[in-house]
Amino acid sequence: MNQPAIEVNGLQKKFGKQIVLDGIDLAVQKGEIFALLGPNGAGKSTLINILSTLVAPDAGTARVNGFDIVSNKEEVKSSISLTGQFAAVDEMLTAEENLRMMGRLSGLSRLDSRSRAKELIEHFDLTNAARKRTKTYSGGMRRRLDLAASLVVHRPILFLDEPTTGLDTRSRRALWDIILHLANEGVTVFLTTQYLEEADKLADTIAVISKGRIVAHGTPEELKSRIGKEMVEFRDDNDEIIREIPTNGSIHEIKQILEEVAFATPEGTRISIRRPSLDDVFLSLTSEKERIL
Repeated sequence: MNQPAIEVNGLQKKFGKQIVLDGIDLAVQKGEIFALLGPNGAGKSTLINILSTLVAPDAGTARVNGFDIVSNKEEVKSSISLTGQFAAVDEMLTAEENLRMMGRLSGLSRLDSRSRAKELIEHFDLTNAARKRTKTYSGGMRRRLDLAASLVVHRPILFLDEPTTGLDTRSRRALWDIILHLANEGVTVFLTTQYLEEADKLADTIAVISKGRIVAHGTPEELKSRIGKEMVEFRDDNDEIIREIPTNGSIHEIKQILEEVAFATPEGTRISIRRPSLDDVFLSLTSEKERIL
């Protein structure tokens, strides 16, 4: 069996008396998109910081691209690209200048840095703004540039810590296309996200983290199958959901549900039946206080 791109065993981390990671075990296969879902404070960013060697674990082991994150830090760093939650580009520089600078800092020659910057600008659809200062960019443009900067030198593993936070729907979907393209080229993508739809659309494998522990792991469909049943939705005149009831989808059970709730259902209420979503999965695995959205 091929060695996983990322392998974590018993990873633990405390900050003071607070336990942030409480024995994390997971494996990410080469070339897959792996999404880590969890509420704020669940340990998502801490795990990425440990795997990228920015923070040392208290216990446990982890290997990235076959290298131990503690004893082989430099090899790990040479194997990964990292994009954090906030854009890290220089606002006073243009896109071209930012990317050429990153190329030089990564060891590329002046000529190669210029060539790579041009290639990335075209790939990330920044040609029309290539010579404008980054401070004039929209949030989506900055995020695309930030991701481009992390890819100046080809690395087999890409860490994305909540890459689309704060972006509008169009910018978010444009970034999804880029992430899928990278995975199609063989890049292993490890991302954290607060968006359930994002994980559902992108991820080959999802892990749900709650209170420092992995509480579920599998493909999106496998996780949804844990709920098992479809849902009957009741919506009011404003199309707001006022009630949801699980069902096996049979005519007999749906009829029974409608008979039981008919007396308490406002006039004008509409019903529909839908499959379980990741939202249902997440709410079944974590407490209401830890909801992502």
